[in-house]
Amino acid sequence: QVHLVERGGGLVQPGGSLRLSCAASGINFKLYTMHWYRQAPGSQRNLVASITSSHDRSYADSVKDRFTISRDNVRNTLYLQMNSLKPEDTARYYCTVRFRDNDYWGQGTQVTVSS
Repeated sequence: QVHLVERGGGLVQPGGSLRLSCAASGINFKLYTMHWYRQAPGSQRNLVASITSSHDRSYADSVKDRFTISRDNVRNTLYLQMNSLKPEDTARYYCTVRFRDNDYWGQGTQVTVSS
């Protein structure tokens, strides 16, 4: 069974940093493209960043040059380093993977950027 657990969210001031992690189990982690999404209250869930099995990365325009996605295939863990955080980055952040034609999601971790 695929299981994803996000950690690392919290309250941070504008301009601050956070590092999110997503521990994966139930899949051969190194083989799969992984994604971070976020959802603000009253908004749809939007793609933030993706990383392929060969470590190719892509980002939403709104987070380019501020966020970095990475993965540790030994620890089966996905990361999102978030720098220069803005109030508009406030959202619940989710990791996700498509495995055997199904999308699996973690429970999410809340990031709040506020002074």
